Amino acid sequence: MLPYTTLAAAEASLGRALTYPEALWLKYSATKSDYFLYCHNLIFLFLVFTVVPLYYVGLEIVFKNIQVYKIQPKIKFSYSEVFGCYKEVMRMFILVVGPLQLVSYPSIQMIGIRTSLPLPSIYEIIAQLTVYFIVEDYTNYWIHRFLHTEWGLYEKIHKVHHEYTAPISYAAPYAHWAEVLILGIPSFLGPAMAPGHMITFWLWIALRQVEAIETHSGYEIPWTLTKYIPFYGGADYHDYHHYVGGQSQSNFASVFTYCDYIYGTDKGYRCQKRLLRQLKEGMKSNSEQNQVPDSTSPPDFKFD
Repeated sequence: MLPYTTLAAAEASLGRALTYPEALWLKYSATKSDYFLYCHNLIFLFLVFTVVPLYYVGLEIVFKNIQVYKIQPKIKFSYSEVFGCYKEVMRMFILVVGPLQLVSYPSIQMIGIRTSLPLPSIYEIIAQLTVYFIVEDYTNYWIHRFLHTEWGLYEKIHKVHHEYTAPISYAAPYAHWAEVLILGIPSFLGPAMAPGHMITFWLWIALRQVEAIETHSGYEIPWTLTKYIPFYGGADYHDYHHYVGGQSQSNFASVFTYCDYIYGTDKGYRCQKRLLRQLKEGMKSNSEQNQVPDSTSPPDFKFD
């Protein structure tokens, strides 16, 4: 809760006039406890889990040609199956995610997430979110890799998430309750290392889930803006991990690709992409030869 409730008191404390966003924050949060503000995460997560996947469902309904961007076009889910997945996600939300949010506030107090004025600048928010994503990605990589080992309890825990060998947007948070708890650790480490404002924390929790939904969408959509993020994996990158399934020892990273590249766990994915590229080049070469009868050189396939 802010130590002041009026605009004059806030400006006197800061020694300057409040910006418009700061005035809005003061008006909204001045009489609310920090715990109440923290619990807004429940609302944001519910909205993200419910609304964001509808974007991909809507694309399927409105744009029939969207199927050309589907990564595994042979696998289709009925709307009843998609809704069934959503119901399971909401069940886990009510039984695990919600209670975890309600009891985890002391850890937020301990690391120093603040609700006070002044608000962080846009540059501070971007810098902290960048740190959060990098820290989460690196930590998640090793936990995810551990979950795929025999002694990492794949059969008892992580296999639940891999029930969707062709992932769909609503299946991003679909997992065993123990995995939900375990993967909360990487999400917490970034804010613990670089604690910021509650607004930054809200953005972090929401954006991380939006990113997870995109990478589980099952669509490699060419107009997505995340394609311009350096080392970003995306839907095609993570889809390969689900396609291979429980035996997968490739593409463990949650957001970026550098960990898999450094530690050599993207070789299967890169090999598949190389073979597909050679196959497409061979088909293109054959097509050109059919148009020019006097060209008799066969396509050059190199499987290195």
